[in-house]
Amino acid sequence: MKAEFMVLNEERNVTLTSYLLQTGGEFGGIAARPAVIVIPGGGYHFCSDREADPVAMPYLKAGYHAFILRYSLGELAEWPRPLEDYEQAMALIRQNAEAWHVVPDRIAVIGFSAGGHLAACAATMSKNRPNAAILGYPVIDKECVNDYLPSAPDVPSAVDADTCPCFVFATRTDNLVPVKNAVHMIDALCAKGIAFESHIYSNGAHGLTTGDLSVNRPDFSSRYANWVEDSLAWLGDVLGGIDADGLTPPRFGPRINGNKEKTLNLDCTFKYLMEHPEGKKLLAEILPADPNRPGMPAAAMEVITLRTGLRFRGTDEETMKEIEKRLQTIANTPSG
Repeated sequence: MKAEFMVLNEERNVTLTSYLLQTGGEFGGIAARPAVIVIPGGGYHFCSDREADPVAMPYLKAGYHAFILRYSLGELAEWPRPLEDYEQAMALIRQNAEAWHVVPDRIAVIGFSAGGHLAACAATMSKNRPNAAILGYPVIDKECVNDYLPSAPDVPSAVDADTCPCFVFATRTDNLVPVKNAVHMIDALCAKGIAFESHIYSNGAHGLTTGDLSVNRPDFSSRYANWVEDSLAWLGDVLGGIDADGLTPPRFGPRINGNKEKTLNLDCTFKYLMEHPEGKKLLAEILPADPNRPGMPAAAMEVITLRTGLRFRGTDEETMKEIEKRLQTIANTPSG
């Protein structure tokens, strides 16, 4: 592994530490690796060392390059300086992707507390958006943001159709950042159809990092530390994984369903297809009304996709592929 310490802004003491793993050679077909950018918390007044290297290590072990961003703090943190620091770091990584053997479209941010706010802003309002975001007990609501950096923005209102998939975790008994911050982020993602996974653990104070007992007292949910392995598995689902032969494809898309793709598709919901004139016509053809089969409840139509419905009816994969081809000839006009 090669480690390097880089100063991004000397005046504001903004730095980026890189941990680059080997590629090729003994690592077989791995020519480039996905990466994570770790953004520690600290209320925009300091960067917690407990949320820096200890967080990077499990991802390095799993085969990711890791970068740690220490951003503008205190009196130097007037917004949007921290976001500009992130923009500079992400641009630098992607510009050097070939030299550093980084897969430029498989870069995730991992932020905690105030760093979770910055990571969430990167996911929702930056020019150089990450491909996935892991948000640990994040500061999200403007009411909470004001306690740490009043000039910084609220996050939920910034969630849009281009927001990357998010993994959100927190504890119900967080004593500094109320759990409603995480819940409101999840609600905003849901409203825009962005893919996410969330874990709200029963007990635990603020700032538990990885849940490693070497840096925490054991007075939190015994399942809390699972977020690390869960987030790694989730990254494999949404970005694709990595094995000895190289990169593997993602298992799921970046959105909850296919309603906002360029064309209609099997992952559109029934409700969406029924509201699209050509989609409704095709549905009537492939799923004619059956007086012996009860209709689908309205609430179910909002979430069940055509793919799921066809599989439930026992439609074979070849037929589904043919239906997908027909759907993809129908232009869609997704809204943000």
